[in-house]
Order: sequence, then C-alpha cells, then structure tokens
Amino acid sequence: MAEKTTILNLTEEEFVHSGNRACTGCGLSIVYRIGLKALGKNTVLVVPPSCLTVLQGLYPVASTKLPCVNVTFASTAAAASGVRGAMKALGKNDVNVVAWAGDGGTGDIGIQALSGACERGEDIIYICYDNEAYMNTGVQRSGTTPQGVLTTTTPIKGKLQTKKDVPAIIAAHGIPYVATASAAYPLDLYDKVKKATTIVGPKYIHVHTPCPPGWNFDTRYTIKVGKLAVETGLFDLYEIETGVFKLSAPSQRVASGKRRPVSDYFATQGRFKALGTDLVNRIQQQVDAKWAA
Repeated sequence: MAEKTTILNLTEEEFVHSGNRACTGCGLSIVYRIGLKALGKNTVLVVPPSCLTVLQGLYPVASTKLPCVNVTFASTAAAASGVRGAMKALGKNDVNVVAWAGDGGTGDIGIQALSGACERGEDIIYICYDNEAYMNTGVQRSGTTPQGVLTTTTPIKGKLQTKKDVPAIIAAHGIPYVATASAAYPLDLYDKVKKATTIVGPKYIHVHTPCPPGWNFDTRYTIKVGKLAVETGLFDLYEIETGVFKLSAPSQRVASGKRRPVSDYFATQGRFKALGTDLVNRIQQQVDAKWAA
C-alpha cells in the first residue's frame, strides 16, 4: 500500500505561479495547485472554456507552468484522446494527458466525448471540478446543481431536479479507476490523482469544489463548507478501482454514524435560502436511506 501523503511529505515543487485570475477563496485554485503537484511536470493539460481558463489565463501570461491545449466545450475528452495519440506517435508514452473541465463541460456539454473516450479505453486522466453550476458564465444551473439551489436560471424556487450522479455514470463504463475528492481534503485529492498516474486506461476523478460567489458564502469558509458537504453525507468520498468500491477515510467516519444534519450545510450558503422545511426533511431522509443501505 502506498504511503499516505501528509503536509510533511507533500512535494514542494509548484506548477502554478503565485498570481492568477481566480476569485478570492476559489476552491478550484486549491484543487488545481494540489492536482498539478500530484501530476508533475511531465503533463499536458486539455481544458475547455471554464473557470479554469480564467484562472490560468492565456499565453504568454498564463499562471500554469505546464503546456495546455484550450479546446471547445464539447470536445475535451476527444481532444485529450488526440493528444494521447500524438504522444504515442512520438514515443512519449510516459506523459500524463489530463483533461480538466468543470461540471457543465463534463456532465452536460462534454459527456458524449467523455463517454466515448471511456468506451474506447483511452489512456487519459479526466478531472472534473464540480462547483455545481456554470460559474464562469454567470451561475446558471447545470446537471450537477443540487435540488433547491438558486441560480440565475432558477431564481425563485431553485432547481427542481436532483443532482446528476456523474461519477456513477462514468463508473458504469467499467473503466479502471473512478474516484471522488474534495477541495476541502487536498491530501486525499493528491493521493487519488497520484494513483491515477500509475493506472493504464481511462481514469476519472470528480472533485467537489466550493465556489464563494456562486454559492453565496464568505470567502473565508471554502474549506469549512467543503468539509460540511462530506460530514453531512451529501457528498461521498470514495474510489472504485477495477470494480472494487472503497470509501475514503472522511466518508468512512460518516458511515460509522458520525454524520451531521444536512441543515448544517444548507445554512452556510445563500444559494439554499429558498429551501423549505419539507424539502430539507426529504433530503435528510434520502441521505439517511443512502447511508443505511
């Protein structure tokens, strides 16, 4: 078993410059910094329009130190497949080809290319940072926006539908590795990305990524909010490796019965202010049933 990463043995090398265009308190900035540490310098990134495009900027003033191919919304996984093919033709099979996209560009607009890449068995890593809306274009609802959330396209009663379970959809393809992670647990994220670099075939990592302006909470509380999502059992941390499901340590604690009420999480964010008591109770019942199964 690989040694767990701690703050003491985390690599000191940085692949993101200190200046970038991210919002204050941006969860993605944590995810990106830690994820690139795990990937290392032998990496090519493929990124569609997203908050990440804004964060890293455009050549020659990009904040990332790694080569990045900017592509269209729908083509991320297909473009990454092409980059992998190019690396193979050049004999550079040790290069990490990493598609990195938001939840809208993954679970909605880009899901057909991602599904195709998984079905073909492309040797790429796909990382989805899930801030649960189309944040870069003005906080419109996405497929992964939770039920009841206020967005600019669901401004009165909130989103009517439940959150799309994208990791489960990808896991149904039978790929070698699927994992969930959170910006609030960066060392867990690091270990999962690092593991993905050692596995041949498609790898998918879905990262819960708090967004202060989009979720309407104080920028100081990004980690607190992210941890509450896990501690209430609303977002599960796990790995599925060659078909074997395993809860990660923070969610194992939740499974043992140490679970906080979902209302604690909802109370931290203005986006949930339209939630009525009946819906909160119904969501709590759903979470309780999930963890009792």
